[in-house]
Amino acid sequence: MTLTTVILMLGVTVASSISAASPDDDPSTTWGSRSAEVHAATDGRVVYAFPPPPPGAADPYLYSYKPACGGTGAPAPVRLCQKINAECAVRPRGQMVVWFRASRSNPSALERLDEACMYDGVPPERPGGGLVVSVTQRQLRELPIAPAGLGVQPGRDTLKGAETNVYAEPAGQSFRVTVLGRGVEVRVRPVGHRFDYGDGAALDSAAPGGPLPQERWGEKTVTSHVYKATGDYLVGLVSVFAGEFSVEGGPWQPIAGTAEVPTPPRPVSVWRSEVRLYAEDCNANPEGEGC
Repeated sequence: MTLTTVILMLGVTVASSISAASPDDDPSTTWGSRSAEVHAATDGRVVYAFPPPPPGAADPYLYSYKPACGGTGAPAPVRLCQKINAECAVRPRGQMVVWFRASRSNPSALERLDEACMYDGVPPERPGGGLVVSVTQRQLRELPIAPAGLGVQPGRDTLKGAETNVYAEPAGQSFRVTVLGRGVEVRVRPVGHRFDYGDGAALDSAAPGGPLPQERWGEKTVTSHVYKATGDYLVGLVSVFAGEFSVEGGPWQPIAGTAEVPTPPRPVSVWRSEVRLYAEDCNANPEGEGC
């Protein structure tokens, strides 16, 4: 499977590829006729290369960043690392990075720019502004996300008028892909669930619900449902997944948008229960009505 990434930065389209090993790999594709290469140096920097400028225009820069401490290109004592990254402690898992730029005509001559903090869930911002987005909603939806499990209690058969517990089973997943030679981890988790009970009723819920012990079957839960008529129904579930990615252990960055993944429906038969009272003494008359 091959995923293609488009980065829009200051009006310039930058394309890259994300490849995951698969026996059914598709040919790589690139979007945009003026695509630029996004490549990685060997010292822990991610380099964003712009397309050649029009004739007579100023030479563009190549921008890159690397961790100020603890990255593959910046070893430092543990205490120094803690001190440096403490400056980015206003949010969880903040870390300091150093930005560089180099002229396209001389990419090895790096000019150090400002230091900046990067945080989980916040895309990095290069000097001068412009968000760097490297995994899109389209790529998220093309990942082989396994559907959530669908549980029904008491099971294949249930009773009219009783609480039938329907729930989604955990489905958090992670993927290891390669972005032009760099290891990228993508993790997804369900953030919403759409239950279709098959009788015309449905429920959108952030909570997945969960199984009950057998002695509590019939209790109302946040995702249970009461069938008002007997019959055979198909119970469905669509899980809404959100994702984030990390490049070689760097800060986690959100993927814009979500992916909806359906779960194969489960059949449920709803039966009617009847209770009758009889005056027969079955000990005295084992053949009596109700015995």
